[in-house]
Amino acid sequence: MIRTMPILQDTVIDSHGVRLRPLTEADVPLIAEACADPASQYWLPILRPYTLDSAREFALELAPHSHASGDGIERGVEVDGEFVGVVGLKKTDWRVGRTEAGYWVAPWARGRGIAAKALCAITDWALDTQGMRRVEIHVATGNAASLATAERAMFTREGTLRHANVIDGEPVDMVLFSRLTADPRPA
Repeated sequence: MIRTMPILQDTVIDSHGVRLRPLTEADVPLIAEACADPASQYWLPILRPYTLDSAREFALELAPHSHASGDGIERGVEVDGEFVGVVGLKKTDWRVGRTEAGYWVAPWARGRGIAAKALCAITDWALDTQGMRRVEIHVATGNAASLATAERAMFTREGTLRHANVIDGEPVDMVLFSRLTADPRPA
């Protein structure tokens, strides 16, 4: 008997004032620009330097492969038709119904609460329609903006994972957040 790996539904999600849709070739220059930003370079586990080729590989090769493998899904975030970032799910464990969310917002769109809206949209979708019971986020203890995003999206802080990641070659602690199916939802 051949078992096939489940995959997350490849759909557009319109919720919480954002539109989450598949990444396209048109996003590549914007992804490259956003990921070349110093804050993005510091907090995100991305290539340095981040080039057009890096963005193209992420959007058109790595993201589709992650989806096809059942590991997760990457979505471009749009507000009023403008590309403003990426939100995704990864490390999906179908047996227990757990996945991990990740997100970033382009420098030109920061400070408007977009990351929290995108995080709420993909989390609600995963919990309500994709069979997930738990969505986790891992945030570096020094990343104040991302910590605030997790709290605005009504994730529960569970604890600190000591030396759970590396930034600029140095070990960093990561705060573990989660939201469960039965947890309260943002409006």
